[in-house]
Amino acid sequence: DAQFIKVLNERAMNGDADSQSILDALSVEQQTRVNVATMNIKEVLSKGEPMRMEGAIVKLAKEGKIDEPFLLLLEANADQARAAGAIGPAELMTKLRQRAITEKDKQSTTKEIKLLRQLLREPNSNEREKLLEEAFTPKEALIVPGTTANAQKAIDGEAPEDEKPMPEVPPPDFINCCKAVMLNFGNLNIDEERGDLAVQIKIIASEAEVVATRIYGKGMSVREQQDRAWKEQTTSIFDLETLEIEAERRGETAPWANANGGDELLPGFGMDGKMSVGGN
Repeated sequence: DAQFIKVLNERAMNGDADSQSILDALSVEQQTRVNVATMNIKEVLSKGEPMRMEGAIVKLAKEGKIDEPFLLLLEANADQARAAGAIGPAELMTKLRQRAITEKDKQSTTKEIKLLRQLLREPNSNEREKLLEEAFTPKEALIVPGTTANAQKAIDGEAPEDEKPMPEVPPPDFINCCKAVMLNFGNLNIDEERGDLAVQIKIIASEAEVVATRIYGKGMSVREQQDRAWKEQTTSIFDLETLEIEAERRGETAPWANANGGDELLPGFGMDGKMSVGGN
């Protein structure tokens, strides 16, 4: 956690012995991980044939052994081989690193992190835009979750109830992911030409906003939603429902929506959608 390391460094510089002890322990752990990564790379290279090497990387990824030291060592070996004029070994190391990154992405816990990693590796803004469009565009589900009746309808070729096209990665979830990564790792410098991680993620977040706006339309603030809902004195619950659906389509939540309230009525409204006056 970048913020945690920053605090420890500040305290250690001010003479906090405990903070310095933690930093020393972290340094030892980092060196241990480098040593483990070195052994894993030697194991991969011992397979001899490129296809078998890639198979070994797949196995390591499934075991959770592909980490940053492993990737950095592969990159360093590729750079050293290229500097020495050994083009073949350099290309092999680069290919192994790319396979390791791909397999590591497959093991990621969330689709948002997978997408962010893909975007960070892609230097071309047009290609990043294509990745974002693919992830943000709502798609019909091939397998319909829910009731047995819905599943049977899908088998019979009928439209299931409450079917709603969904994007692979909802834009709000992706933006929240960007914020979390920036908070924890924003000061890491992973590319000297493109800037530190925070700079790159800000660029990606801006591109994501453009793509999301193109797909869903410009989002409204809570105040704008309230103004739109109550701009007329006679607004029924059915009008509010329409506005709420529109907000959900944009990946937003209407300010009056109750996510846990099921089909409960808004306070003050009757079953016919008309406002009740005087408790009647």
